[in-house]
Amino acid sequence: MRRSVGRFAFLLPAALVLLAASPAEAYIGPGAGFAFLSSFFVLFVTFLLAIATILIWPIRLLIRLARRKGKLAKTDVDRVIIVGYDGLDPKLARRWMDEGKLPNFKRLAEKGEFRPLDSSWPSMSPVAWSSFATSSDASRHSQYDFLSRDPKTYIPDLASVKIVNPTRRIKLGKYRIPLGKPVVRLLQRSIPFWKILGEHGIFSQIIRVPITFPPQKFNGAVLSAMCVPDLAGTQGTFTFFTTDTEGAKAATGGVRKPVARNGNIVEAFVPGPANSMTEGQEELRVPVRIVIDEANESATLHLPDETFRLRLREFSPWKRVTFKPGLGVRVNGIVRFCVLSIRPHFELYLTPTQIDPDKPAMPISEPLFYSVYLAKLLGPYSTLGLAEDTWALNERVLDEELFLEQVWLNHEERERMFFNAVDQTKRGLVACVFDCTDRIQHMFWRYFDENHPANRGKDTVRFKHAIENLYVRADELLGRIMKTCDDPRTVLMVMSDHGFTEFSRGINLNSWLALNGYMAMKNGDKTCKDWFQGVDWSKTRAYSFGLTGIYINKSGREGQGIVDPKEALALKREIAAKLSGLRDEERGKTAVNDAIVAEDLYTGPYLDASPDILPAFNTGYRISWESAVGKADGKVFTDNTKSWSGDHCVDPRLVPGVLFCNRRLARKNPAIVDIGASVLDLFGIERPRHMTGRSFFRAAPEEDSAGSVPRGAANG
Repeated sequence: MRRSVGRFAFLLPAALVLLAASPAEAYIGPGAGFAFLSSFFVLFVTFLLAIATILIWPIRLLIRLARRKGKLAKTDVDRVIIVGYDGLDPKLARRWMDEGKLPNFKRLAEKGEFRPLDSSWPSMSPVAWSSFATSSDASRHSQYDFLSRDPKTYIPDLASVKIVNPTRRIKLGKYRIPLGKPVVRLLQRSIPFWKILGEHGIFSQIIRVPITFPPQKFNGAVLSAMCVPDLAGTQGTFTFFTTDTEGAKAATGGVRKPVARNGNIVEAFVPGPANSMTEGQEELRVPVRIVIDEANESATLHLPDETFRLRLREFSPWKRVTFKPGLGVRVNGIVRFCVLSIRPHFELYLTPTQIDPDKPAMPISEPLFYSVYLAKLLGPYSTLGLAEDTWALNERVLDEELFLEQVWLNHEERERMFFNAVDQTKRGLVACVFDCTDRIQHMFWRYFDENHPANRGKDTVRFKHAIENLYVRADELLGRIMKTCDDPRTVLMVMSDHGFTEFSRGINLNSWLALNGYMAMKNGDKTCKDWFQGVDWSKTRAYSFGLTGIYINKSGREGQGIVDPKEALALKREIAAKLSGLRDEERGKTAVNDAIVAEDLYTGPYLDASPDILPAFNTGYRISWESAVGKADGKVFTDNTKSWSGDHCVDPRLVPGVLFCNRRLARKNPAIVDIGASVLDLFGIERPRHMTGRSFFRAAPEEDSAGSVPRGAANG
């Protein structure tokens, strides 16, 4: 009964806040535009569900008590708080702790523990956070990369989400009405540890932990993060309006739109989803009229329902926009504006148009009303999975100053959500991931090295301390968190999924495969375009895409596979042996420390979804931007000149994460795969057999001598 207090403490204020809720009227599917649901009033139903949940709570409590799995062992823990700083690096943390710049991290380490935390294999956020959630390795949760591929067609897709659109429609005048709704399915396998907590009556609030979209039902609340799409169904597409026709060229991660200026007037628009109710599926738009005030270096923006003034280089608050595809349907989104230039050319940046959490066009939380509750309580907030617009900085649409401002605006929203959850949770689990540490290190790592190729033509002085300032700010937040957790029955963990290192040279694995006779092109050349355009699959034995590794073109698995499955393992070992120790002669460095065959890393049931060979790149190297999209350009090594100059998709042994805890650990080598099992242990719940992680609060001497491969992979 005591542990159910946490859920009631959450439900009651949620219900009070939601009394002011208003209905949403449409449904969005990522990549699918929007489509009719069986009901137009998703949020209205959500509101009713919230009220119903409150009314039947006593009955549900009795049922849960009756079904509760086993009797919990007595523990000295009421509450566990996990603060995830994505990408926080142990070497930098140690360095700045030693210099006295991170007093709160140092205090937490002295009170309990500070240790490197073995990452997953590969050391990539969707993989590592899935290992965090499920306490299992990639071969058991089936997340190996941001992207997976349809082996029959070689076409890439998101690895974590499957979208199936309704195929049957009825024609009504100019409209095409889908009979049904898109099915959005999470492809992460295994079971999150917070679901197991819920089965034992322990309530959790999970805030923006990656790979929680679509949200899954459990006894707790979750706000989804990585892979939540924008309203266009993409993972984030910014819009850049300019009167400079030379500047209106193609952009990765965004769209550049030329606009005309008539006097002091510019007509633009907010882009929305494709109208899946019509044959042409044209893009829905909300018009924006901009009146430029050159004298005051500002502009007044007129939306259909709102007018507001913006100074030059100032981000607007979130602005709500409503798209009207017809038949009374409405789709609600939010967007920020920023006027980048007034003269000689007018330039306007728009964030990706995001799902409005107050009127969500698709579920982004569990229960459905959780996102609405947070919006009512704290105001609108970013909902996009990757909300910080790294591509806008890569494309130099935003500069470093504006990118940092955007990051910190998002971060402040996250802080408010987190402290609200901590205040509500007297018993149970709160886990929240802050992304600023990852995004800023990706985009500002070049400042550590004056010779980094990404420095060419860019500032190398003004934001030299951006990463150090980031760690100092993370320390300041930790200080405030520690004040809320200063009781002996609260366990506080601060952890990261991986560390960070330099990314100055890209390796094109497709070029390497072509030059070494494993990949063939139709014209006999050694190059192909994006997504394997020009590849002769009848002569190709191996290929690469994404950021993880190499796949064998295996007969019976790949649509045009030619490698006999009986010969596949030998081919993997042959390629891995050739790739191991690959040198970058131009730099005089070893680029690939090792290349590991999947069977030597994994033993789980989803082994076949893994890349067949996983290169372990040395510091400074990563799969190139071109190779990641299935392109071979004839060059194995290229300089990385993008602002995205730091990375972690290297040998995982080089980039462990961090673990700070206010309790001492019983083991010396914790891994991210151990977190879930350790939390279960703190609440007196036995670790399920499917988990490969082990509680680091219990001694296991035989595991402390584990080999050089992170336990997030082979050893479990």
